[in-house]
Amino acid sequence: MSDEAQPGCVRVRMDLSYDGSAFSGWAKQASGRRTVQGDIEDALRTVTRSGDTTYELTVAGRTDAGVHARGQVAHVDLPEEVWAEHREKLLKRLAGRLARDVRVWSLTEAPAGFNARFSAVWRRYAYRVTDRPGGVDPLLRSHVLWHDWPLDVDAMNEAARGLLGEHDFAAYCKKREGATTIRTLQELGLERGPDGVVTATVRADAFCHNMVRSLIGALLFVGDGHRGPDWPAKVLAAGVRDSAVHVVRPHGLTLEEVGYPADALLAARNKEARNRRTLPGADGCAGC
Repeated sequence: MSDEAQPGCVRVRMDLSYDGSAFSGWAKQASGRRTVQGDIEDALRTVTRSGDTTYELTVAGRTDAGVHARGQVAHVDLPEEVWAEHREKLLKRLAGRLARDVRVWSLTEAPAGFNARFSAVWRRYAYRVTDRPGGVDPLLRSHVLWHDWPLDVDAMNEAARGLLGEHDFAAYCKKREGATTIRTLQELGLERGPDGVVTATVRADAFCHNMVRSLIGALLFVGDGHRGPDWPAKVLAAGVRDSAVHVVRPHGLTLEEVGYPADALLAARNKEARNRRTLPGADGCAGC
C-alpha cells in the first residue's frame, strides 16, 4: 500500500458519508453482497467510462455491516488523463449514479505522502443509545440503540476515565491473527441530550475489530447498575475477553470524523503507523 500514486496517476482524496443499514460493511466481498466500497468503485468505473478497469479505494477505517459514517475518508489513484477529463463533473456524476444511502462530498488532489489509512492520527466515532421507557423515536430507529434499563451517565463517565490512554485492548477486541490490539484511547465520554439520547464520543489513534461496540457494551453494564464503575478497567487489565462484555448492535455506531496531520508531517505519520507497537516496558510484541 503505497504512500504515493504510481507514475502517471493522481491520488485523489474522497470525503464521503453513508447509512450503513443496507450494506454488508465497507469492504468488497467475494460473495457479491452489497458493500460501500463495491458501490463506489462500480459507480466510479461507470461514470469515467473505464470499462473493466476498477480503481480501488483505500479507506481510513473499515466499518462493519450496519455501521454508519458521516466523515469517512478514502483515497483512489486515477490515471492523469482520467482525472483531467472528469474532475470538473465527477462529483455530480457520482451523485447521479450512487444510491441515496451513500454520498461523496468532495474529491480533491491529495498532498504528497497522503494515505487515507496510514496518515490518519485519529478516528472519532459516536455511539447513540436511549433508555426512554417508550423506546426509540421511529425516525431515529436506524441510528439509536434502545436500552431497556435506566442509565446512570455519571457512573458511565467515571468508568470511561479508567480506560483512557495507551493499553492493550485485547479484552475489548475480536482477535485477528498477526494484528496488534495496542491502541491509544484519546477520548471516551458520554452526554445525555435534551431528547434523552445518550451519545458516547470515542476517539483513538486507531481501533481494533469490535473495540468501540465492546467498550460501549461494558459501559452500558455500568450505567444500568449491573457492574461497578471500576469493572471495565479491571476487564482491560485482565487482558482477556469477558463473557459479560457484550458487543452492542452496530446500528448505533457512526464514524464521525478522521483527523490528519499537517501536510509536512504525512510521511512521518505513515511510517509511525506502520511500526510494530509495544507497550512501554513490555518484552516482545503483541503483534503487528
